[in-house]
Amino acid sequence: MKKRVYTTGRLLSILIIFIILLGLFYLIAPKYVSRALIYQKANIDDHKIFDNRKVAAGKHKPWPLKKTKLEIPEHHLKKMKEYDPVAFLISRHDTLICENYWDGYSTSSYSNAFSATKSIVSLMVGIALEKGYIKSLDQSAGDFFVQYSQEEKSEITIKDLLSMSSGLSWDESYGSLFSTTTQAYYGTDIKKLVMDLDVITKPGKEYKYLSGNTQLLGLLLSKVAPETLSELTSDNLWKPIGAKHDALWSLDKKGGYEKAYCCFNSNARDFARIGQLVLDSGKAYGKQVISSDYILKATEPATWLVDEDKKPVDFYGYSWWILNYKGKTIKYARGIKGQYIFVIPAYDAVVVRLGHKRSDEYLDHHPKDVYIYLDAAFDILD
Repeated sequence: MKKRVYTTGRLLSILIIFIILLGLFYLIAPKYVSRALIYQKANIDDHKIFDNRKVAAGKHKPWPLKKTKLEIPEHHLKKMKEYDPVAFLISRHDTLICENYWDGYSTSSYSNAFSATKSIVSLMVGIALEKGYIKSLDQSAGDFFVQYSQEEKSEITIKDLLSMSSGLSWDESYGSLFSTTTQAYYGTDIKKLVMDLDVITKPGKEYKYLSGNTQLLGLLLSKVAPETLSELTSDNLWKPIGAKHDALWSLDKKGGYEKAYCCFNSNARDFARIGQLVLDSGKAYGKQVISSDYILKATEPATWLVDEDKKPVDFYGYSWWILNYKGKTIKYARGIKGQYIFVIPAYDAVVVRLGHKRSDEYLDHHPKDVYIYLDAAFDILD
């Protein structure tokens, strides 16, 4: 067989054709695809590339600080650094006892919480329930959106959305340019995206993690309240817990809707206040911010559901994760790059870890790096 030889001129022609085709694809592809190609994978600093709405802080309540902070044992620190951390702190008895930062991050640096945002939205649902903006967690999504008022979609309740059992057709793929999640992250009409979903499995029966569930809750809260989701969160959560810095909530476009499933941006100390609120059964500085009953239900496993193996769900509640480890029950929020807010009642402690990545391996529905941070925290707390 004769070997094909490419001349310099032929190679140049192929390169030009490739560039032209790539340019045409860029021009005709949906805008969200173009943005995804430009920015590639999501980053903890992505608030810089999106429009944001401020979640205003109020009167700051400083964290009490231990005079001599405790150090992370070296054998734990070595394992932790494998996942590119930017922050790790521990609070016990409402006092910061351990605090570390890396990669130029500090007490005031913003980091995207990614899916830990879902746990914050869950708290806002509890507040909306108490304020009377919603009547019950058993209310149908169709009571708020005509697109959800017909056929099987009318069966979806707020409780189903909180517990990831809506049965909706959201594609939770993070590696595809054309997935629903990619379109939600880089697109500019997140409401239309959520309203166009279909039901593919019966609601209220099976757990399946879908970011669209929380996004629908965010849209619902924006509709029932007399203010934006960010303003609602500022007035009823962020200010009452004494956050020091304004948070930023990334939007689908300027003046648009909050990306409720992913994109609440703050720092380790203020995220720890969310954990402290849950640890204290919804109370902050003598005021009941969220009912203790809602906190209890939100952080209990949704055992009425089954997982993909048809086993009762013992690891997830109302958008809060539950883990039983070394005889202790941990409730926690988590994000895809290793954003964690751990609540550990046995120690009266809160642990926050922020970083650039997490483990791709899971043990009993929990990323394996979770156990690294908990082991470190247990040793420090003991």
